Amino acid sequence: MKRSHAGVIVLALMLALNIVFTQFMVHQFFFEHYRNTLIFAGLNILTFPVAFFIYKKEIRKGGNSHEQ
Repeated sequence: MKRSHAGVIVLALMLALNIVFTQFMVHQFFFEHYRNTLIFAGLNILTFPVAFFIYKKEIRKGGNSHEQ
């Protein structure tokens, strides 16, 4: 079975969100806004498992025969 483009696009968006949240977290930490730092760290922790789940789902759909 072939991978869907929608899954790959969603995975790319989730990983982009991880980068954005990490950048916001570093920015807020630099300006000593620790509550906002914790909020962005929490969002980063929440989005990473979702991205990993989407990645595993896309792997199960197939595409590379040597990974099974």
